[in-house]
Amino acid sequence: MFEIVLIQAALAVIVLSFVFSLAALHTWIERKQSALIQDRIGANRAWVVLPWKWAAPINWFLRPINVLGLFHPIADAIKMFTKEDYIPPKGDKFLHTLAPFLSLFFALLGFAAIPFGNTIEIAGRTINLQVANINVALLYIFAMASMGVYGVVLGGFSSNNNYAVLGGLRATSQMLSYEIAIGLTVMGVVLIYGSLNLQELVRAQGAYLFGWLPLWGAILQPIGFLLFLIAGVAETKRIPFDVPEGESEIIGYFVEYSGMKFGMFFFTDYLETIMIATLATTLFLGGWQVPFLTQAGFAFPWGLEVALPTLLVSLLQITSFILKVLFFCWLFMTVRWTLPRFRYDQLLKLGWKYMFPIGLANVFVTAGLILMAKHYGWVAWVVG
Repeated sequence: MFEIVLIQAALAVIVLSFVFSLAALHTWIERKQSALIQDRIGANRAWVVLPWKWAAPINWFLRPINVLGLFHPIADAIKMFTKEDYIPPKGDKFLHTLAPFLSLFFALLGFAAIPFGNTIEIAGRTINLQVANINVALLYIFAMASMGVYGVVLGGFSSNNNYAVLGGLRATSQMLSYEIAIGLTVMGVVLIYGSLNLQELVRAQGAYLFGWLPLWGAILQPIGFLLFLIAGVAETKRIPFDVPEGESEIIGYFVEYSGMKFGMFFFTDYLETIMIATLATTLFLGGWQVPFLTQAGFAFPWGLEVALPTLLVSLLQITSFILKVLFFCWLFMTVRWTLPRFRYDQLLKLGWKYMFPIGLANVFVTAGLILMAKHYGWVAWVVG
């Protein structure tokens, strides 16, 4: 029992380390990607230079890191930790302090159910590369995401500021609207693969259509995939769906926050972006699956087989998962610096009048096709 707890704790540390590092790197990615899009140099002023002569080789090694601006996330963290923690005199001090912790805490809990690999054998023990193998992992993640809205609402109301309250109300209505849409897009995937367990769902995507096309969610649910990406961006409250934080209109639910409390809200936005990227990878791009890669090695449809060590297979699967997640992070950041902000009424209209009925129709059509496939025996003919 102690070994199991130790293994799960080690997996949790690995996952949290990766997520925290990627979220911190997002602050640099946002600056640099926007600079490239807008034909600027971007962040490159946070330099680390050692003044001693014997440190010349170290400074030579640090120079490309300085030029790229990779020390900016560290500079941001130092700045936020050293700024004054301001609480409005007429605000609720307890709720004002609790709100950012709630947002960050529930944003982190969802990553426990994300499978970042299949299994790996260490010292004769088979380890499932997932912090918590939950049978209803998908429901668990949505529950954590729904709880996170309490931090946003409390942040707005505890500030005793009309603009902060308005931002909290906008965030509540937006997350309610698009959580329904994102739930409908996921239902099509659940109907096809028949499981709410994300690890089993990823393993089910290891089959092939006609013997060569990966049976990934994006192939079988293209409309659901597109709707999921749109609703996912709306859930993260990022441009073009950032009306709860609209700087040119209301500033946002965190207008009365400073220091690291503001940093926690800021950090939560990046964590939510990474969560949507990991979910999109798991549900629609095969998760850790690599085309034609089995536990024994590559097995191509034309008959070629390449045997690989089990450890190398696991590393390839983990790398595949990370690359897919990074692709979605890049995509969300590109959207963020390309499209203008929706008006509040346009945002709600898109969610309720377009995405909701399209998502509902997609579920009905998917269910009907599955029934027809089972009745006429299409599954055995299509899946090789």
